Amino acid sequence: MSSGADDAPVSARADLATAAVLLALGIAIIVESWGMPRFVVQSGTGLTAPGIVPGFHGAMIVLLAGLLGLRSLRQAGTKGAPATDVGSVALTAALGLIYAVGLIGRLPFWLAAALFVFSFTACFEWRASAGRRVRRLAEAAVLGLLTGGAVTYVFERIFLVRLP
Repeated sequence: MSSGADDAPVSARADLATAAVLLALGIAIIVESWGMPRFVVQSGTGLTAPGIVPGFHGAMIVLLAGLLGLRSLRQAGTKGAPATDVGSVALTAALGLIYAVGLIGRLPFWLAAALFVFSFTACFEWRASAGRRVRRLAEAAVLGLLTGGAVTYVFERIFLVRLP
């Protein structure tokens, strides 16, 4: 794929199409999560409703899809707009699949989340210069451990969700 100015409209169209698909997905998630039982009869609170987490994720997908769509519309006429990096998209999908299929349920949740965040951060920070690589990997390890611990704490103590 060339990286000339002719790629800008193609990239903007691809981003706009992606934004449309993600927007539809986010709205569908919100609608489905809204229809989930709320357990009000059993003295459940809003924070313990099973639809709150997927609803939040759906809302974030809608928000980010909207931002992607706006950015693609602005870049449609801009020369030199960055082309979509297919390798990064594939790497993101692969890491997400490894996390969801390979780590969840086989390791304690905090460790699976920590490994995922570490791997994701390390892969995308690897392009840093060799002198900064060790520091970036150390930062990725700290970020992974903090994220794994924080997510586990929030889900188990605040949302009262038992994690795998």
